Amino acid sequence: MYFDVTFILLIPCIILGVYAQSKVSRTYHKYNSVPNLQGYTGMDVARKMLDDNGLYNVTISQIGGELSDHYDPRAQEVRLSYDVYYGDSISAVGIAAHEVGHAIQHAKGYFPLRIRNMVIPMTNFGSFLYLPLLILGIVLSSTPLIRWGILLFTLIVFFQVITLPVEFNASHRAIMTLGGEGILQADELTGAKSVLGAAALTYVAAAVTAIFQLLRLILIFGGGRSD
Repeated sequence: MYFDVTFILLIPCIILGVYAQSKVSRTYHKYNSVPNLQGYTGMDVARKMLDDNGLYNVTISQIGGELSDHYDPRAQEVRLSYDVYYGDSISAVGIAAHEVGHAIQHAKGYFPLRIRNMVIPMTNFGSFLYLPLLILGIVLSSTPLIRWGILLFTLIVFFQVITLPVEFNASHRAIMTLGGEGILQADELTGAKSVLGAAALTYVAAAVTAIFQLLRLILIFGGGRSD
């Protein structure tokens, strides 16, 4: 048994990840108890934004779970959790607007989103195979297998990194609409920014963790050495 010194690289990532999850939960619940002055629900805001952008064919549905909100480009459907769909809180309208931001990106062919969607199948493939290849490479002392495992992991890193501009841009679209259309007042907009900013931090944490994990693999195996 021995201590793998490269694990030190992951400690800041673990701390950042825990902090990000804690922050998004605290911020969401804080502003989920604050109703917006106009009385809009998340569904109201989502439908208004979609219609204003000519996306009449995009549907909105209510799904289970908390913070499970997302946009499905294949079904062209914005899916909102119960509290966001029916809720009139600052959190609800901010999250609903963010998800519609993804629908607008999809409709306009936003380049980073197109790239992310293109690499999803490869990323899923890499997630499934990189670890078995690394283990098999170590067992068989096979440098090519180890290198292939590391190469597949870089697909995961790329996906996490390309996700950042997609998420930041969706939040930017949301905030610009909420403020520009007068859906939220200035102080309410600050709350919405806090909610979306906290959510964005979770994606930053995931990207940083993936990058440091890749660096750790390279350090451990020296680009392919299994000894």
